[in-house]
Amino acid sequence: MPVEEIKNIVDYGIIGLLVFMSFLTFWFAIERLLYYRSIDLHNYDHQKELELDLFKHLPSIASVGSTAPYIGLLGTVLAIILTFYIIGEQQDTINPAEIMKNLALALKATAAGLVVAIPATVIYNALLTKVDRLVAQWEVLQEKQQTS
Repeated sequence: MPVEEIKNIVDYGIIGLLVFMSFLTFWFAIERLLYYRSIDLHNYDHQKELELDLFKHLPSIASVGSTAPYIGLLGTVLAIILTFYIIGEQQDTINPAEIMKNLALALKATAAGLVVAIPATVIYNALLTKVDRLVAQWEVLQEKQQTS
């Protein structure tokens, strides 16, 4: 595989996928926050029904948080392979600038994976806390209805 193709895979494929995953995370997070804001707990008779509605899209956000570092790592590995390939081709006249650019590309992929994973994990945990609070509020409502 030519050197430019590997660079493009890392730059546009891996980084592009991570940007898309980040977009999905924020899209789902905003959708969930708007839903949690407008939910009427009185409309639910069963806790499982409530939980099904509350947990919608949360597994997707969790998946982004857990897989983004691995996708970044894949980009890192590809860029390191590219670096070794270039070193192998240029045994007589190794160009340090070319090597450093490819190592920077590797670190960029790692950083991008972490930049996507960290907010996704924080968002997931914040939304999970909100779900727990809403379920607790629903349980209090049910207890009040049963005693009255």
